Amino acid sequence: MGNENIQIRRAVKEDCPRLMELVQELADYEKAPGEVTVKLSHFEEAGFGEHPVWWAFVAEARGQVIGFALYYIRFSTWKGSRMYLEDIIVTEKWRGNGVGKLLFDQLIIEAKEKHLSGISWQVLEWNQPAINFYKKYKASFDPEWVNCSIQL
Repeated sequence: MGNENIQIRRAVKEDCPRLMELVQELADYEKAPGEVTVKLSHFEEAGFGEHPVWWAFVAEARGQVIGFALYYIRFSTWKGSRMYLEDIIVTEKWRGNGVGKLLFDQLIIEAKEKHLSGISWQVLEWNQPAINFYKKYKASFDPEWVNCSIQL
């Protein structure tokens, strides 16, 4: 399939139904198919409403969104403003064709243009393909921190 016909662009509200399909594909891959509970209306409002809290780039081929990278800005008291990569998803049949690299490279450009101090994200410890991908960028992996959350 190659990546010569893949376009990277900013996501628009009209992409949201397809982005949600890819989110569900990721949840299925991560063995958590029932965990996606966000409604499309909230997803759209959070990204394209009056006060957006996330932004995304999409990868498009043959008029279809085949992947995306969604991020938000977080603040570190030690490092300042940073990009937090919430998800980078490439639909299964397009994996291994450089789509993830195109998206990740665009995130790096964006972070530099916004003068952010870096990019942070999480990866599941068993997701070796993703870990290998991030190692190509010389990412550091931190086993000291424990993830915490509460449900409201």
